[in-house]
Amino acid sequence: MKIRIGTRGSHLARTQSTTVASKLERLGHEVELVIIKTAGDQSTATSFGDIGPQGVFVREIEQALLDKVVDIAVHSYKDLPTQSPNELTIAAVPARLDAADALVMRKDAATNDDQELPIAPDTKIGTASVRRQAWIKHLRPDITVEPTRGNVPTRIGRLKEGFDGVVLAAAGLQRLKASTLDDVPDLDLEDVVIKRILPDVFVPAPAQGALAVQCRNADTKLLDVLQTLNDADTRRCIYAERVLLERVEGGCDLAFGAYAAPDKSFNGGFQLISLLEHNGKLLRSKARGTDPIALAEPVWQALARRLK
Repeated sequence: MKIRIGTRGSHLARTQSTTVASKLERLGHEVELVIIKTAGDQSTATSFGDIGPQGVFVREIEQALLDKVVDIAVHSYKDLPTQSPNELTIAAVPARLDAADALVMRKDAATNDDQELPIAPDTKIGTASVRRQAWIKHLRPDITVEPTRGNVPTRIGRLKEGFDGVVLAAAGLQRLKASTLDDVPDLDLEDVVIKRILPDVFVPAPAQGALAVQCRNADTKLLDVLQTLNDADTRRCIYAERVLLERVEGGCDLAFGAYAAPDKSFNGGFQLISLLEHNGKLLRSKARGTDPIALAEPVWQALARRLK
């Protein structure tokens, strides 16, 4: 079977799509990447909240699926709106990489203490994410936060342009380091320090670190093929996080995080954590159990009581 994969054109997006393509090729399928520009890619806004409503990085790709220009799409799952066209479905969610955020700092700005953000006082951190800006503000009010966006190498390059640190998704760094694409530039990490930020403290965006493989509902043969890429636990965790996102009616400009993962404190169990900024305060809710999807309702109810 020949499968056309719709993807954004960034190095990270093509790297993500190539990992899916390689798995499909090993199953005997012929694969072609089709680059699609999205409204989010073409925007020059420095803050994600100023780009537009949720979905600005996927809408054109979903339309290409509907128009049968491509057969499947590979998305960063956190870019997908909570509602997509009824004709489309998420056929597979591959195993998730690290969901955490990472603080990339100049060496002279890094500290060796155990605080959540181990960067020197009165420094400047760049991020376009309202969520990350809010978490930094509450954890380290001494730090200046300024918006900056662009691909991963561009944002790391900001450390030579007046920024002391930038916050990136750990999974993005991991994928680019392992990329097999010939034209992906080497990450300039010689003079930087990278610290993983604990996801149960600096709660990540819902679905961060995960991919969504999307196709048309009507393509039953393709759906069967894509099922082989699915990781059941990852899918359940992502579903729980996105249930919460839908409840709070989240978008790019919302300071909200949700994180579901296996709970090491008891065998076979999961935890679901949410964090929301509301009226200048951080509202946290957490639950543990054997099914991450079942945890979404009690976590939401705990949040809702504090939002009244």
